[in-house]
Amino acid sequence: MSAVVDSAAPETAQTNQHYDLDPRIFGLFLDPRRKYSSGYYREPGLTLAQAQTAKLHFVADRLGLRAGDRLLDVGCGWGALILFMAQEYSARVVGISPAGNQHAYIAGRAAELGVADRVSTVQGHFEHAALPDGPFDAVTMLGSIVHMPDLGHVMRRARSLLRRGGRYYVSESCFRNAAARDEFDRRSGTEFVRQSIFGWGDMRPLSDLVRAAEDAGFSVISVDDLTDDYRQTIDDWIVNVDANAESIDRIAPGMAATLRRYLEVANAGWGYTTKHYALVCQRSR
Repeated sequence: MSAVVDSAAPETAQTNQHYDLDPRIFGLFLDPRRKYSSGYYREPGLTLAQAQTAKLHFVADRLGLRAGDRLLDVGCGWGALILFMAQEYSARVVGISPAGNQHAYIAGRAAELGVADRVSTVQGHFEHAALPDGPFDAVTMLGSIVHMPDLGHVMRRARSLLRRGGRYYVSESCFRNAAARDEFDRRSGTEFVRQSIFGWGDMRPLSDLVRAAEDAGFSVISVDDLTDDYRQTIDDWIVNVDANAESIDRIAPGMAATLRRYLEVANAGWGYTTKHYALVCQRSR
């Protein structure tokens, strides 16, 4: 495992206030892999853990991932995706995240799973961090582009790192249109999530993501609506927060209520003000 430290530029969003919380907190409400994005509930009766595993297979399928492929995961979190792709698909993976405590956790898990030779991480912000030389076969951003102010730069850089024919997967929560963004972007719930949880974030409409991808030179391959899947994911996270509230508050007093409010805000607007999409693009030329 390797880490490259990179200082944040002024225009780079700061999100560490949330991700640098005690790692034990995330273990108390996420699934065992600590995957912090939407699951995939397309079969009845799936548990949170099963839905998250299904989502990882879904991502691999959308990417056409094969053994030996190189994958870069931007905003790798606790390593759920990169560890899974290394273990289940024999991919060579790189994760990047600005949150320092995530890297030691990933290194430990990679060693435990016997995939340390295929897993590396970079500490920093994707916009300007030093990254291993390309080309990569795939680049993924699951819930991370929302924290990146310069959408055009991000997508151009992602494309530059891909081989010809390589695929770019972005899953993100979006305001359902520009009017909803204008109306709800500064509501109290949205501001609470910004100020108390993540820091800067912009839930752009899907049309903005598609336009930026096409302007960067990508061809759009598919768009999947995962709104209901994310609603169910958050419902399951809330159940876990409630079940483990005392343990969470022993680590960080008052955190259980803060998490519950954040998750309730996130689930309040699905289908009305917000949607969740998976956008897959290809560097065709």
